[in-house]
Amino acid sequence: MAEAGSFDQLIERMVADRQLSAADARSLALATNGDRVGNSEAEVLQWVAGEYGVPFTPLEEVEPDKQVLGLFPARILLKEELLPLRRQNGAVEVATSRLFATQGFDVLKTMTGLRLQPVLAPREAIQREMKKRLGVGADTIDTLAEEGGFQFVDEGADEDGDLDSAAEDASIIRFVNQFLKDAIELRASDIHLEPFEDELRIRYRIDGVLQEVPVPAQIKRFQPAIVSRVKILSHLNIAEKRLPQDGRIKVRIEDAEVDIRVSIIPMLHGEAVVMRLLRQNSTLRTMKDLGMAPRELNCFNQVLQLPHGIILVTGPTGSGKTSTLYTALAAINDTERKIITIEDPIEYQLRGVNQIQVNEKSGLTFARGLRSILRHDPDVVLIGEIRDAETAQIAVQASLTGHLVFSTLHTNDAAGACTRLVDMGVEPYLVASSLEAVLAQRLVRVLCKHCKQVDTSPTAQAFKVKLGIPADHPTYRSVGCRECRNTGFHGRHAIYEWMDSSNEIRQLILNSASTDAIRDAARKDGMRTLAEDGWRLVRQGLTTVEEVLSVTTAKEVSRTPVDERSEGGQATTAELAVSRD
Repeated sequence: MAEAGSFDQLIERMVADRQLSAADARSLALATNGDRVGNSEAEVLQWVAGEYGVPFTPLEEVEPDKQVLGLFPARILLKEELLPLRRQNGAVEVATSRLFATQGFDVLKTMTGLRLQPVLAPREAIQREMKKRLGVGADTIDTLAEEGGFQFVDEGADEDGDLDSAAEDASIIRFVNQFLKDAIELRASDIHLEPFEDELRIRYRIDGVLQEVPVPAQIKRFQPAIVSRVKILSHLNIAEKRLPQDGRIKVRIEDAEVDIRVSIIPMLHGEAVVMRLLRQNSTLRTMKDLGMAPRELNCFNQVLQLPHGIILVTGPTGSGKTSTLYTALAAINDTERKIITIEDPIEYQLRGVNQIQVNEKSGLTFARGLRSILRHDPDVVLIGEIRDAETAQIAVQASLTGHLVFSTLHTNDAAGACTRLVDMGVEPYLVASSLEAVLAQRLVRVLCKHCKQVDTSPTAQAFKVKLGIPADHPTYRSVGCRECRNTGFHGRHAIYEWMDSSNEIRQLILNSASTDAIRDAARKDGMRTLAEDGWRLVRQGLTTVEEVLSVTTAKEVSRTPVDERSEGGQATTAELAVSRD
């Protein structure tokens, strides 16, 4: 039950938004005699519906009729927050949260001549369904479609001045702003604008998975202007449509600063755009917030105190490598250490840390910047990524001359980093003497806490036996609800594979041993694979077996050791790899 203050604030807001009349607010207070009707807008609207004999719906299971929805202009529906639902008894039911704001109903009646029946529904539910049914920016596209004097030039034409003007149109500007704001609010890491023959598809990558965004059907007509607007924001050449271009946009939404990396590539049916969203002032986590198991966390904290050497974090793009390294830097950032980073781009701004932005156009590469950094007397150096042999060589030399060097590398697992450095041209004896530790990581999606359910299926029970999880210990499955956009997951959690450079591993590197030999030696020293760390999260009820299998290879899965089995000698997870196929 809500406190009196919060209830009164809700009533005041609903009166101000014309969802509730002042007289009804007084009646509600008298009718309840001090007992609150409820603590939500939906419960108050249910009371109003009962008082006026109007239907109420939470819109959870109502499917608006597309044909009925198409009878009304999107611009007015969005402005007045009205959602046509269906024809019923010769009238069109229209969901509204503002029973006393009749102007919108009057406009729709005049335009269509239809009889309208109001149905009360929560404002948030109406806005959610509108975005889902009408698409992002439907009001702006609807406005453009009605402007007869507005023309778009063909992609191949030379009238770039007209296209430039189109990109500066207020509706196009508003549409681009809308999908950027929408993506940031939904925690998207990437935005994809993909041109096809008869549509412009927009997708957001949320929690590592691409999700299609509903957009108005006529948006394809405005594709050139939308791409041109993105080019203008990115300071790119609006006239160049035959070559790939890369740029950057920086936006501020409330207190959040977001750096957007833009990539534009010509495709068969127009230019495709991908925008990577980097939240610059995200709150940095502590080492404990990384969610590592005790062994990995202890090992990581130990290497942070080393005076020199290389610590690598490996994994594919978007696996959280840079975030992990920033957390490590924050843990050792003090007045006694000089820390310098060279990155592309700078994702977080760390107080007390000297950060350099790579600029390929001006000639400031990782290698060139790294040489200059070493003349600035650093104690700790962070290299955003080891991309080439030259950078790898300088990084190794820096570690051998008394610097603690952090960097990232693209390899499938921790053991692969050793052979990767050798393949890049670094002598094995230099790798063996400089490499202190490697951390491989992946991100798995976390089950939505609002809708996850205990998985009692026979398949789940079989997995529990194979993973050595007690029969009475619950594991969960994804379901899907409004909070998680029906995906069943909300947020991500890292799984880790930590490999220390023991004497045996250093000897194997010197002898140019294979990745498998190095991995086996690390396993004997206590290294847990990515899959094993994933099973830890399954036991904790944070994720699912399927999610762990989706980011780890069969080879990793098959290496779960015997001590992970429960009593009774259950099958090893080698069988899991087979059962997945």
